[in-house]
Amino acid sequence: QAQLVESGGGLVQSGGSLRLSCAASGIMFRIYTISWYRQAPGKQREVVAAITSSGITNYAEFVKGRFTISRDNDKTTVYLQMTSLKPEDTAVYYCNAGGVEHGYWGQGTQVTVSS
Repeated sequence: QAQLVESGGGLVQSGGSLRLSCAASGIMFRIYTISWYRQAPGKQREVVAAITSSGITNYAEFVKGRFTISRDNDKTTVYLQMTSLKPEDTAVYYCNAGGVEHGYWGQGTQVTVSS
């Protein structure tokens, strides 16, 4: 059974850093593009970053230069290193494997950035 579990969220001050983890099980992890999404209260879910099976990365403009996505296929885990955090980064962060419509989602982890 496919499962994605996010961790690493929390409360941090503006300018601080956090590292999120997305641990996958029950899927052929190596072949999947893994994406991080976020959803703030009252807003639509938006993509933050993605990493393909070959390690190619893409970032939303609003996190370029601040966030870094990486993956460890041996540990079947994807990471999102977040630096220079801003209050507007406050959201629930979700990881996704295999796309929005037919892929797998984790339960999310809350990131709160205080000003």
